[in-house]
Amino acid sequence: MRTLTKLNHGWIFAEGHADPAAPLKGEPVTLPHNAVDLPLTYFDEADFQRPFTYQRALAWDDAWAGRRVQLRFDGAMADSRVWVNGVQVTAHPDGYTPFVADLTDHLRPGDNLVTVRIDGSENPAIPPFGAQIDYLTYAGIYRDVWLMVLPERHLTNARILTPDALADAKTVVIRPEMTAPGPVRARLLDGAREIASTEGEGELTLSGLTGLSLWSTDNPQLYTVELTLPDSGDVTTHRFGFRTAEWTPQGFLLNGQPVKLRGLNRHQSWAHQGYAAGRHAQERDAEILRFDLGCNIVRTSHYPQSPWFLDRCDEIGLLVFEEIPGWQHIGDAAWQDRSVDNVRAMITRDWNHPSIVIWGVRINESQDNHDFYTRTNALARELDPTRATGGVRYITDSEMLEDVYTMNDFILDESELPLVNRPRTALRAPAEVTGLKKPVPYLVTEYNGHMFPTKAGDPELRQMEHVIRHLEVLNAAHGDPGIAGSIGWCMFDYNTHKDFGAGDRICHHGVMDIWREPKFAAHAYASQKPPSEGIVMEPVTFWARGERNIGGVLPLVILTNCDEVELDCAGVTRRVGPDRERFPHLPHPPVIIDHRHIGAAELGLWGMSWHPGRITGWLDGKPVAMREYVADPLPTSLQIAPDRDSLPADADTDLRVIIRALDQAGNRLPFLPGVVRVSVEGPARLIGPDLRPLQAGRAGMMLRLTGAPGTIRISAWHPQFPDAETAIRVTA
Repeated sequence: MRTLTKLNHGWIFAEGHADPAAPLKGEPVTLPHNAVDLPLTYFDEADFQRPFTYQRALAWDDAWAGRRVQLRFDGAMADSRVWVNGVQVTAHPDGYTPFVADLTDHLRPGDNLVTVRIDGSENPAIPPFGAQIDYLTYAGIYRDVWLMVLPERHLTNARILTPDALADAKTVVIRPEMTAPGPVRARLLDGAREIASTEGEGELTLSGLTGLSLWSTDNPQLYTVELTLPDSGDVTTHRFGFRTAEWTPQGFLLNGQPVKLRGLNRHQSWAHQGYAAGRHAQERDAEILRFDLGCNIVRTSHYPQSPWFLDRCDEIGLLVFEEIPGWQHIGDAAWQDRSVDNVRAMITRDWNHPSIVIWGVRINESQDNHDFYTRTNALARELDPTRATGGVRYITDSEMLEDVYTMNDFILDESELPLVNRPRTALRAPAEVTGLKKPVPYLVTEYNGHMFPTKAGDPELRQMEHVIRHLEVLNAAHGDPGIAGSIGWCMFDYNTHKDFGAGDRICHHGVMDIWREPKFAAHAYASQKPPSEGIVMEPVTFWARGERNIGGVLPLVILTNCDEVELDCAGVTRRVGPDRERFPHLPHPPVIIDHRHIGAAELGLWGMSWHPGRITGWLDGKPVAMREYVADPLPTSLQIAPDRDSLPADADTDLRVIIRALDQAGNRLPFLPGVVRVSVEGPARLIGPDLRPLQAGRAGMMLRLTGAPGTIRISAWHPQFPDAETAIRVTA
């Protein structure tokens, strides 16, 4: 029988190279770990582009005798080398895929020194490096490490296939991988309930399975295959789902039903802590995409991401486009060989995730390379013939070696035209892009982003334009049956190199800020979900007369999935429905209140004084949402909002906390300057400084739990507000 123990604790960390055979002099750290915690803005990205060393003592256990003792690293950036007692046992160049270090033959009674050297340098021999890339690759052992104690004959992987998922009587084909041939026992489980079982050698089949549910975005039903080696007692479990994913020139089909894909790209980085976020933070990002933003697909730009993130996508029905590491640059023959290795590592790690519906096997936005991409596609199809391949490009008339033509379409330009009823092309027709004589499966994989970067604190009119640009693309994608869907650039702002972004080392391309707090454009996505999944009503306004060039709040864009919206201000009341003329294809067009609904004479009723206002959302003839705006907003309260109010006491858990500066109606004060001083007491530590700048009326932070139970108390202070405090319970 195997044992699997998370080994995130007890590590010593130091800068530079160190003697792998000698005890390391450094500081104790807990994984996931970021080698260098950076400031929020204006830093030198070269700070982490150098070598670092981790070391841990591993005490011999007599139970290990006659067994294989291995460490599995889920991810370390980058060019990792592992020693045990001074003997190198493995090396792994890629920073995004897992690797195993077998310690068995070098362990001895007493303490054993495990030393890991990583190098944050942008080594041009390793993808994605070799040229400029628009994201940071933070050094460190930034994912979990596991101690695996295994019998000599043990399982190493398994592929679960569902060849007739749509049939009433279904089949499961199991292809176990192990260190030596022999019998394998398989059980199909629904939770703890056994559905079927079989035993044999080689490929195993369970057939005639009835009463099973399909995995879908609305009903993400998961099943488990448990594999056992009867002679050694080794046991592994593998989750999967019954579903089909088909890409056609007429769109994407999930389980034979058309689904218009609507999503965003996601980087795996956080402010201050880089890549080093644990399970809860990874899962929370998936939940934000699926539930808060109403997306049904995410692209893992531009590399394989955390298993915790993908597991959560499986659990909540969020489809995934996963791709290999890279950004525009293609290196030499050896570099390309490593990229092909990355295809293998990505697919064999993740081939059982039902959420993944397409493999990205082309370097993002690279030029055509026939021989290279023939190899990546061939390997992907050999390893997994059940999924389509895609290759993200931004050039037209590109050679299509993949199954789906995936395109970053940045046609929406910088023109500043009137907001309503303007002629503007949001997306090009697929045939115009591909240059092919026949229709092919087609997916838009990026748009907007650098074409119209928008900060959370930008003026209202720029944020309104940001909103409209996202709505225009979503409307165009929904209106063209030849486009499977669109994946916007991007989910949230992210730190980047000096060559990109706003000069502050942040790319402000997101529909959310760097803390995952929504800008107005985030609600362009959230408002497209059905009201049964949550009512959305977000007016695109700061409700300040001087925010517009000529004063007032019109035109007023309201992002909503309500039937109608009612505006009340200064004795004027208007109820207006969605603007289906301007956005005919959206599931839920925005409500746009303008001169068509309120005349100039009525606007004069507002006079020279500014008035409060009320906006009400109506659904099925009933009021379901309301926003009040005051005429004289004043600093009233600091809201401290953690993602959860209770957590288990795991020392590698990160918790996001948002602080919002609110007025007397509970709206953010977007122009309030200064910083908030925060303090954290109890079983958690603050990642980064205790002074947090208010940006658009909010500040974010991440806490790392210590592993002890108790109560975390968070306090926040700003001179214009009463002191604020909240508590989070941490349970044993």
